[in-house]
Amino acid sequence: MLMKNILLLALFACSLASTEVRAETLPLPANLIGAASDAGESLLVEADAREAYFPLAINFVTQKNQAFCGVASSVMVLNAIGVPAPTVPEYDPYTTFTQDNLLDARSEQVIPVETIKKQGMTLDELGGLLALQPLQIEIRHAEDSNLEKFRKEARDYLASEGRFVIVNYLRKAMGQEKGGHISPLAAYDVESDRFLILDVARYKYPPVWVTAADLFNAMNTQDSDNNNRTRGYVLIAARP
Repeated sequence: MLMKNILLLALFACSLASTEVRAETLPLPANLIGAASDAGESLLVEADAREAYFPLAINFVTQKNQAFCGVASSVMVLNAIGVPAPTVPEYDPYTTFTQDNLLDARSEQVIPVETIKKQGMTLDELGGLLALQPLQIEIRHAEDSNLEKFRKEARDYLASEGRFVIVNYLRKAMGQEKGGHISPLAAYDVESDRFLILDVARYKYPPVWVTAADLFNAMNTQDSDNNNRTRGYVLIAARP
């Protein structure tokens, strides 16, 4: 077990280093734990549900602009789950999803790219974008869920191979700056009752561990761009 944990920490450090963005990120509030801190590394080693971590970490991308958090999160999950990807001229003959090729004529019917560039996307638009792919998608608005249900569903997905969770939350409700944001979850630790968010705005904040209660409260906030419905989370799995 000790050797396994040492190996996990080494792989954890390598995965973060390989996607590192050289930037002076904003300071974290006291309620959040940076993933690369000693405490954050220990949480990953002890985490009860972490099947999603490495598939996401090796496919980590930083959102290409301040409105593309939903796009970047979708790209990470699609590549992590192994959905057949489009060709990329500069990588020919290899294929992969990128923030440039995810959006197409079909996605324009869900949300136009110009709208995303102006205001990002809502929870329902995120779910609609992912539903264009051969995936099983379940959208959960916080107002239709509760802390216990979210904790169980997210934990079960993060503990299962090939399943992923993307959250839509209000940053300022977690003590961050400041508006709505989207990122995937990567792990859950039952003892601390914390989830690991792989924040795609790596120029702004690092990946963080947040308590289930704080995260749910941040999702249980109204989104004026979505008819004042609450934010929430999307459960994603490959179709059988």
